[in-house]
Amino acid sequence: MRGSLTNETCPDIFELADGNFAVIGTESTAALDGELPPDAARADYERIVVITRETLIRAKRDIPDA
Repeated sequence: MRGSLTNETCPDIFELADGNFAVIGTESTAALDGELPPDAARADYERIVVITRETLIRAKRDIPDA
């Protein structure tokens, strides 16, 4: 269930076969693009996705240190 207690869709972080990570969250590019810190930027093909704090904390135990 990957964290969903109700079998509903929910934010998630998962590792792909190539070692990269994918994020399922709420697409918020239009709302947050102007709020990026000065040292952050995104390419035209990239999107800002919001996940809950709980999602990231739960994923932390599965993310390798190196």
